Amino acid sequence: MKILLIRFSSIGDIVLTTPVIRCLKRMDDDVELHMLIKDKFASLSHNNPYIDKTIEYSNSIRETIKELKKEEYDYVVDLQKNNRSKRVCFALGCEHHSFHKLDFKKMLLTAFKINKLPNVHIVDRYFEAVEPLGVKNDGRGLEFYISETNMMQEPDIPEEFRNGFYAVAVGGSYETKVMPTDKIIDIIEKLDEPVILLGGPGDMKRAKIIADAVGENVWNPVGMLNLEQSASIIKMSKAVLTGDTGMMHIAAAFNKPMVSVWGNTVPEFGMYQYYPEKSNMPKNIVEIKGLKCRPCSKLGYKKCPKGHFKCMMDINTDEVVSLLKID
Repeated sequence: MKILLIRFSSIGDIVLTTPVIRCLKRMDDDVELHMLIKDKFASLSHNNPYIDKTIEYSNSIRETIKELKKEEYDYVVDLQKNNRSKRVCFALGCEHHSFHKLDFKKMLLTAFKINKLPNVHIVDRYFEAVEPLGVKNDGRGLEFYISETNMMQEPDIPEEFRNGFYAVAVGGSYETKVMPTDKIIDIIEKLDEPVILLGGPGDMKRAKIIADAVGENVWNPVGMLNLEQSASIIKMSKAVLTGDTGMMHIAAAFNKPMVSVWGNTVPEFGMYQYYPEKSNMPKNIVEIKGLKCRPCSKLGYKKCPKGHFKCMMDINTDEVVSLLKID
């Protein structure tokens, strides 16, 4: 059986597909599994040993469909479920299935604060798309694969951080999902232990302010590491502090202790940390419950629509430190 799995983006969402990918491939030795993914995230597919071929999508879905038609797929698993992925499914003409995206129920929660969402993680909802094939969740959790060339080791980090450190993700795709800089500084100062900052090029300014404020306890390679190298840092860390970001899911893939701090989004959307069934890791979630304006979006904004940003400004840093600190 030749199967195409569609998930265009983004980092965290792609990591959340890994249990489905693994279980599909392990279903039968004769399964040939391809993945359709945006080119800038393609390394996440290339590194996965359960994926036989990666089809990278950049600009023209029409040209991509021409390429896909040559493969003659038996089945399509659509874990993106947007107009573009539906177009692919229709064009290929083979059996295809997806999952319930629950957009209406998410709208009820964001717009009217009416929660009709099921208490089911998105990973378990992803498995709806492969139920017709008899595929079941094996409970082994998420996976993240790092290529040998990008695997960082202890000699790659400063000597004073080699006896243990905390990884702190300072950025995010939306500002309303990111802890204020002053909050991060306060948490790191209260930890009073070595910390490595993580983030992309867009987070360099924030990371420099944090590093300058805290001093020698912080190593700041933000903007200098690629995604796999950052994942290596997470893998080596004692514990991870993150917002509702892809780093949270990468940390869960390595079964790392973590604290996730939530701003304008809420865990009820079903995308909190997803550990293996046999893991004893607590789901340490810090959020301001009962805030009337929260959640204001299922994704996020460049700035707080209300102007007060209470969902992050009211976070108790002592609570974060207490949950994060490992003796």
